[in-house]
Amino acid sequence: MLNSIVAAVFVALWSTGFIVARAIKPYADPNLFLLARFAGTAALFGVVALVARAPWPARREWPRHLIAGALLQGVYLGASYWAVAQGLNAGVMALLGALQPLATAVLAVPLFNERLPARGWLGMALGLAGVALVLAPKVTGGVAPPPGAAPAWLVVTVSVLAVGSITAGSLYQKGKLAQSDLRTAVAVQNFGAAIVAAVFVVLLHESRWIDAPALWVSLVWGVVFLSGGAVTMLMWMLRRGNAARATSLLFLAPPLAALQGYGLFGETLAAIQLAGFALALVGVVLARR
Repeated sequence: MLNSIVAAVFVALWSTGFIVARAIKPYADPNLFLLARFAGTAALFGVVALVARAPWPARREWPRHLIAGALLQGVYLGASYWAVAQGLNAGVMALLGALQPLATAVLAVPLFNERLPARGWLGMALGLAGVALVLAPKVTGGVAPPPGAAPAWLVVTVSVLAVGSITAGSLYQKGKLAQSDLRTAVAVQNFGAAIVAAVFVVLLHESRWIDAPALWVSLVWGVVFLSGGAVTMLMWMLRRGNAARATSLLFLAPPLAALQGYGLFGETLAAIQLAGFALALVGVVLARR
């Protein structure tokens, strides 16, 4: 029962990341926002850990936690935002991100001797197909690259590396890192993500931060519920069970984001998107059985 509750809450929270990215666009540069988000979560969980007197990782384990956080959030989100800013269709980026559960399932076989039954692989295929249907209108819409954008091959390469980053970060959670206290691990790993975001801010010369209620609400949501809540739940699920089953939930994020866009921004939902949502849901149920 607890696993089901955590899974449902995780999907609901993770899907809001797409909405937050859209909400902050008029007010802040993306990596500057991510820097504030990761640093805020690191500070929040650091205080929680100190109050609870939770054990901190040994000093020799800190580099591993920093790398894990950098991969799971810093590189993945920073590279994704950069690719979209260079003109990559956001729907294409989300579709590429949906490849992550499949990549995790494949790599978990040799790394952790995990096995998925045939219905699990079928569920993965259905989940990916459902995401493709949901994103079809956005993928076919096309986005013109902005003036001075990077070459198309570089943008595609970076977007693929972003997917590889979150895959590696997810698998990294199942090693020795799983033995550390989750509260202190979240604090240290978000600090690692903040370092990556700071590097992106410097390299891309980001400085735009327009004081607005929507921006601060988005930041609080990102600190508490995205990096603090959703990522922590993902780490918890990866530690406790099969990596493929845990990450298969990510198939539901784009469909839920589409529904949220319909409710919050009046975006239209085509019949093919609703069919894709149903297909992705069936796929996730099969993959997690």
